[in-house]
Amino acid sequence: MEILWFVFAMLMIVFILGPYIRRRRGGIRLVSPDSPDAADPANYGFERQEELDIRVPGPDQDLMDVLDNVRLTGRWQAASQLLAGTPREGERRWQRVQAFGGAAALELMAQPGTGAQWLKAWRLEAEKDPGGAQVHAELLVQQAWRHSGGVGSEDHRIILEEAREACRKAALLAPGDPVPYITELAIARGLAYPEAEFDKLWAKVIDRAPDHMGAHLAALHYWGAKWHGSQEKADAFAHAAAARAPQGSLLAALPMFALRENQPDIVLSPSFYRGAVVTRAVEGALYAVHTARQDDPMVAHVRHLLLMFLVCMERWAEALEQVRHVDGYVGALPWTEASNPAAAYTVYRAMAVAGYEANGGSPATLRP
Repeated sequence: MEILWFVFAMLMIVFILGPYIRRRRGGIRLVSPDSPDAADPANYGFERQEELDIRVPGPDQDLMDVLDNVRLTGRWQAASQLLAGTPREGERRWQRVQAFGGAAALELMAQPGTGAQWLKAWRLEAEKDPGGAQVHAELLVQQAWRHSGGVGSEDHRIILEEAREACRKAALLAPGDPVPYITELAIARGLAYPEAEFDKLWAKVIDRAPDHMGAHLAALHYWGAKWHGSQEKADAFAHAAAARAPQGSLLAALPMFALRENQPDIVLSPSFYRGAVVTRAVEGALYAVHTARQDDPMVAHVRHLLLMFLVCMERWAEALEQVRHVDGYVGALPWTEASNPAAAYTVYRAMAVAGYEANGGSPATLRP
């Protein structure tokens, strides 16, 4: 199916989406949007591209309600109450802190100097609130990575140093909470902590949350060759975590994320995805999502990356199964690496639909 890979390359370059793909036995090719043979993800009840939520990887209605409340009222109290009621040891608190920090960062980007007044009020009126302190630290981290003139710039470094101090203040307000230390992992990467200093920080994380998938993903970036480690160090970190993962832990999927961390930006050779290394990593990730609690908020993260790998491996039915679980939300790797996450996701979704139908599948045969 070499023609498939040509089409795939074209899609990745120009973001041609599902209506332009035709299903055929033995291959996939481009057709006009109005062709009766065009693969249409809408036939499966999937969300339109413009309706995809780029803020989160999966549903969290309580968070969405509070974000809307904060945006409409400009008041911080609902956000504080939500975080206070969210267990500090789990993944969901970290994700919610990220979401509030991201919302504040976007407001400040849209309205420099006047946006995110609710967060400023939160810090002034409830200085000892651990939730507000954590959101403030996360805001600074996101500002540094998104809007400070580029990685390595003086602005980037200054904001990350301010974020480090904010993390340490947040940690003092809630000594057993891993979130400030997990947030600092991104700071450690940006400020190039020496390995010994990073290890000390990591020890604080795993002492509080040894199986925290989000923390492991943040640490994996540090150990990758793109930052302060190497392919070998990233692989070793991922496989060690997977090997000691308890039953039902998503850490079994970490080697797949290490593959993504180490691979080139675009891999067009089908042989890469047919190799034993990729197959083992993907099988480990599939095992992880099948044995984990389905209400674990990190399951969606794993399924999003699985979708990318399964499409590239031409495992169409399994790829479409991931779409069935995550469709509607695109706030996860690998989509968030793109300038338009929704467009990047819909490329792979369209490929999954086209490949599924090229092999005899239809909306009627997709498992409910």
